[in-house]
Amino acid sequence: MPEPIIVLRHLQKSFGSFTAVDRLSLQISPHEIFGFLGANGAGKTTTIQMLTGLSKPSAGSASIAGLDSWLHRSQIRSLFGYVPQKFSLYHDLTVLENLRFFASAYRVPPSQIPSRIQLLLETVDLAPHRLSLAGSLSGGLKQLLAIAAALLHQPPILFLDEPTSGLDPVHRQQIWDLLYELAHNGTTIFVSTHYMDEAERCSSVGFLSHGQLLARASPRSLKASLSVPLLDLQVDPIMPALLALRSTPGVLGVSLRSGLARIYSPNPHQLAAQWQSAWPFPHLTYLGHSFSPPDMEDVFKAYSQNYHAILSPLPS
Repeated sequence: MPEPIIVLRHLQKSFGSFTAVDRLSLQISPHEIFGFLGANGAGKTTTIQMLTGLSKPSAGSASIAGLDSWLHRSQIRSLFGYVPQKFSLYHDLTVLENLRFFASAYRVPPSQIPSRIQLLLETVDLAPHRLSLAGSLSGGLKQLLAIAAALLHQPPILFLDEPTSGLDPVHRQQIWDLLYELAHNGTTIFVSTHYMDEAERCSSVGFLSHGQLLARASPRSLKASLSVPLLDLQVDPIMPALLALRSTPGVLGVSLRSGLARIYSPNPHQLAAQWQSAWPFPHLTYLGHSFSPPDMEDVFKAYSQNYHAILSPLPS
């Protein structure tokens, strides 16, 4: 196993009595696409800010390539590119002018600036927009420009904080295609998101909730940790059914999936047989059931809601 390139040890950040990141520990190996998943406000941005030396930890430590992210924040800047949530380039400069400015800021040798900019413009499909003002670009093109700027100094690590938030499916796919290409060429990707479907695209995933790491493994291992299939009920009307089912013995939780009531239970087959023989809700119509494997949204719900009865231990 290669030495980890990113290490967090009991990392903590508090603002007065509020703890945004709570004793977070994890290691990320080179060339991973690590997905940092959690709802808005879970502590993802705060963690990235501590990792990149923008914020001092209240306790614990973070390091990149063996260098402490806070104590050596000047030295580590050449090791990563950072794309924050909010577009941080200059709206009144053109695409080309922005890239030239950031190439100088990253101290790219002047003789290499033209070739690097040209390569990145072609890589992110911005060559036709090179003379457009950055402020005039669509949301997706702005994100691609921000990623290009973060890659000008050819860093081994790229941090992206919710890079696809609010984008249409076409630009989301375009950005992920770019991340795959970067990872294939050796870049370590640390990407935060609140889109559960994007977890499927990562080599490793960490679930964050209220500043705490709930679980960390590959998407396949996380889905395999749900030890039972999920029971999908076709019931009419569906919304009153969700409320009624949540208070039923043997049911840990219920969610709405494609018009069906998805049941989280340690005994789904027993429940299905019981309801087939004696449906206990006279004001609801039972129309059928099926069983489904979990997706990443199911996994996150199980861990965040502490459905321990349907979770098996993750591989160490």
